[in-house]
Amino acid sequence: MLALILASWLVRDIRAVDADELWRHWAGFPDARPEAIPATSPLDVALLLVYAVATVAALRSSVATTALVATGVITLAVRLPGLWNIGSRRMETLFSDDLRSRALICAFVALAAGIALLITAGAGRRPPAGSYERLPTRPGPGASVAAFLMLGAAGAVLIAWEIRQMARYPEIYPAWYVGGDDRVPHGVIDPPPGWATAALALLCLVAGVSALFHAVYARPFGLTAAALLLPGGVLGLVRTVHYDLLDHFGSLSTETQLTVLSWLFEGFAALVVLIALAPRGLPDVPDPYGPGQGPYGSQASGPVGAHPYPSGPYGPGQQPPAPGYGYPQGGGGFGPPPPPSQPPPGW
Repeated sequence: MLALILASWLVRDIRAVDADELWRHWAGFPDARPEAIPATSPLDVALLLVYAVATVAALRSSVATTALVATGVITLAVRLPGLWNIGSRRMETLFSDDLRSRALICAFVALAAGIALLITAGAGRRPPAGSYERLPTRPGPGASVAAFLMLGAAGAVLIAWEIRQMARYPEIYPAWYVGGDDRVPHGVIDPPPGWATAALALLCLVAGVSALFHAVYARPFGLTAAALLLPGGVLGLVRTVHYDLLDHFGSLSTETQLTVLSWLFEGFAALVVLIALAPRGLPDVPDPYGPGQGPYGSQASGPVGAHPYPSGPYGPGQQPPAPGYGYPQGGGGFGPPPPPSQPPPGW
């Protein structure tokens, strides 16, 4: 449902605004002249991708529960400001009453769907039904470190630019976060820019820390953060190429240089996280050697609580016996029982 709602708004913008002008408007080119004010932004394209992947994950993936949680959380975060922004004075001057009414209905539906996703994820939590059921996965050691470094740095960069802007343009606050001001443009269904940036920065930091600790929810949250981080990097690269900023990088001001580097880093960080967390991680198997690890570094398998080798006292450097060798444990199986440790009385 969320994907269909978002797709309908994107189709509306493509029909109402020329596709080329819509792209130029999204890229932030000052000479863009759309025939109508777009209702969407590049954030909505990334959200559509997130919804499509979450739908597939909910049907087939072992991390379906955490994928639903991540989708519900980000939906609530980006659609909540619409409750007070869609009816603001600025929106009344830019969009028709019919369009704003549809946007408000969609906002309520999206919020209800986000809450329903969280409830469904909570109700669907249960232990595995058997060894045939795929277990949730955690990111491996290398993927965890890469995701932590990239997402943590990206979140820090976003926060640093927010602090810089707050010091340089104090007159646009608090509208930068809550909307309702003509100086802070955004689509009718989208959150204010500051709100969206703060939500993305928080998501990056949470996903990065969870990846460092190999949490089960690290992969869905990390992939969601990377998907939402990617449009900023891609559009920043488009602006950099369009204005030949790299050719004149040395002559740019320090702030402009940092802006270009931030755009490129956002795109790079998003790609690294997507590559690191997209592959299936290690099964969430409780084991004394750590989640998903066997005693010799191999990946454990089987239902929760199962161990690949029998337990027992083994000396330093010794390995447990392979299954099928030695005396049967507990006197079961074929052949004579093992000899007693002490002879019976009278021997």
